[in-house]
Amino acid sequence: MIKFGTGGWRAVIGDEFIKSNIQLLAKAMCNKMKAENKTDKGIIIGYDKRFLSKEAMQWMGQVFAAEGIETLLVNKSAPTPLLMFYVEKHELPYGMMVTASHNPAIYNGVKVFTYGGRDADEYQTKEIEDYASKINPDDIKEMDYEEAKKEGLIKEVYPLNEYLDNIIAAVDMKKIKEAGLRVALDPMYGVSEIPLKTLLLTARCDVETIHDRHDTLFGGKLPSPTASTLRGLITRVMDYNFDIGIATDGDADRIGVIDDTGRFLHPNDILVLLYYYLVKYKGWHGAVVRNVATTHMLDKVAKKFGEECYEVPVGFKYISAKMTEVNAVIGGESSGGLTVRGHINGKDGIYAAMLLIEMIAVTGRKISEIYKDIEAECGSIYMEERDYKFSPQKKEEIHELLMIEKKLPELPYEIDHVSYMDGCKVYFKNGGWVIGRFSGTEPLIRIFCEMPEKDDAIKVCEIFEKFLGLK
Repeated sequence: MIKFGTGGWRAVIGDEFIKSNIQLLAKAMCNKMKAENKTDKGIIIGYDKRFLSKEAMQWMGQVFAAEGIETLLVNKSAPTPLLMFYVEKHELPYGMMVTASHNPAIYNGVKVFTYGGRDADEYQTKEIEDYASKINPDDIKEMDYEEAKKEGLIKEVYPLNEYLDNIIAAVDMKKIKEAGLRVALDPMYGVSEIPLKTLLLTARCDVETIHDRHDTLFGGKLPSPTASTLRGLITRVMDYNFDIGIATDGDADRIGVIDDTGRFLHPNDILVLLYYYLVKYKGWHGAVVRNVATTHMLDKVAKKFGEECYEVPVGFKYISAKMTEVNAVIGGESSGGLTVRGHINGKDGIYAAMLLIEMIAVTGRKISEIYKDIEAECGSIYMEERDYKFSPQKKEEIHELLMIEKKLPELPYEIDHVSYMDGCKVYFKNGGWVIGRFSGTEPLIRIFCEMPEKDDAIKVCEIFEKFLGLK
């Protein structure tokens, strides 16, 4: 059974993430590509450092080979943005990446990319699911791996240099070299160590790396850069006076940052910093795109510079599509993913890291100082985030209450309007907002609230908790 969420197909290893389902997905992609007459350029597949990732890539390659479709397999673990870059640059119809991104270690999965290096949208993933549902397992064939290599149906590649050269050309390496910055790096046992370290050393940065060994259990933590998972990086930045600490999630499409004071920068803060930097210091013009659960501080910065901020549903495919439509400067999500105009059409934690390094070098200011400048010019805002697990029955109850009956709790602030574009989002007249929505990648319901004052944000979250029976 193949079912896609907002971040691809993800499943528990040994439960639904098994060889038969992995090859079922590959067969579905083969059938789709043949029906669309898009087999002539083949497909590229990569993998991260999760358990069974490399094997899953090879299993899929064997199915493509059996179907006569030339397949490029990345022969070393690689970042997801590298695959997206390759699909776009070489104009391939599709690409695939074996990863469960920032999910717990018991998960693995597959992301699908379409022409232009974009995340497959809901229409595309629904088609893949439909193809998969019609396949008889007995019709799935695989070619011997070594035989497929000999016949040229499987080709092993490692296009890292192309990807790194593209980033080097996009950032001000000269300024970074002149700055002599000290960077602490935490790849979180994932795939970013080689590409990021290569870029930073090329830029003459002083680099120290932690958590760089291969560990499919990710050190017993989520491979997701948060304040709680990056305590080791915070300590390293503080103890050794680094200019910045940089972390990436398991497949390096998301970023986490520790500033010069040892403060964890929320992904919202990173988005705000980079948009402000690109517009004010680099003179770029254009809108910013965020999803429904991402900070409205972006709206404030956009307004200051006479630009627009556009809101889309959760899922980076919506971000990249809207960015193309309005030629936005930057787009991103509160979960840590972002991209910038002129780069790939998807999340890239490695490029974002280098852009932050450039920002410090070009401005000659510390990250903490730049953010204080933003708050002085645009004001401040506070976000409270909460996650809750639920039973299938509870999920149905909450969905019925919020999305069908469209009931709301008694709220102590005047409501401007309510949106059901993705979950239930209440906009207050004081500029604050609260949203309740189910995660598309994990069995969680999330409540986000942003208000001018911290106590108000906490209060609204607690009201929603009680209303939905989550406590």
